[in-house]
Amino acid sequence: MSLWVIFTLAAAALQTLRFMLQKQLKRVGLSTGGATFSRFLFAAPIASALAGTALVVLDSALPPLSPDFWVFVLIGAVAQIVATFLTVALFSLRNFAVGIAFTKTETVQVATFSALFLSEAVSRTGWIAIGIGFCGVILMSRGTGIGAKMIGRAPLYGIMAGGLFGLSAIGYRGATLALLPAPFFLRTILALAAATMLQSAIMLVWLVWREPGEVTRVLGLWRKTVWVGVTGAFGSLGWFAAFSLQNAAYVRALGQVEMVFMVAVSTLVFRERLQLREGLGIALIVASVLIIVLSFG
Repeated sequence: MSLWVIFTLAAAALQTLRFMLQKQLKRVGLSTGGATFSRFLFAAPIASALAGTALVVLDSALPPLSPDFWVFVLIGAVAQIVATFLTVALFSLRNFAVGIAFTKTETVQVATFSALFLSEAVSRTGWIAIGIGFCGVILMSRGTGIGAKMIGRAPLYGIMAGGLFGLSAIGYRGATLALLPAPFFLRTILALAAATMLQSAIMLVWLVWREPGEVTRVLGLWRKTVWVGVTGAFGSLGWFAAFSLQNAAYVRALGQVEMVFMVAVSTLVFRERLQLREGLGIALIVASVLIIVLSFG
């Protein structure tokens, strides 16, 4: 199995755990902004420490951080902040697994972004896998009530979050490529450290301005919020490592395996029931993941 596949699977598992923890933070009184901030606040020092350690262990000088690197990091960081904010807000609109499924429209969007911004084309098999997964998402996206509309707040939030997660993936892959010819792990950890430090600063300014007192509440609940940062840091490490090794479209397509983990959390932890239609949608997503693994693994 290819190294990028292993990194992606690990990242998807850790991201599932992080989203589960963030949903629980909403239940203890944190705002959407506070739950989002906790993901970056504690991840930044972890990523920075890992970057410093990597430089020492590899006995390497800091590679040149070009303007292109910082542009890609900024794009990825801001897009991820807004996407995470929308995803946390989504948890109050639909159940856990279905809420995350909406964000998986990113696979189609990230494939398009890869072609436009990084000139990385997707193969025919790749598009087939992405298309099957997208159909699964559409199947899951209709509201649960009688006469529910296909396009409501939950689908819109999810599609917007998916697009922004896709844009962040392109930004982060671009950032790691901008550090070539440095070794892939060093490129990974330096891009991650730069992104999380920038995200923490942006979110801190935002919360002080828009939600006075929320930073204090996040710090006051540090025994709970710190684990969001820990899982976020190591989950992002997996994503960044995969992005440094493979086309972001394939990484995100394989990352849809996260839906399998989400279903388990939704039913076993949150005691949320899935409808048959939603189960069929998840089955299509799993099928698309298998095609990716068998074709590109």
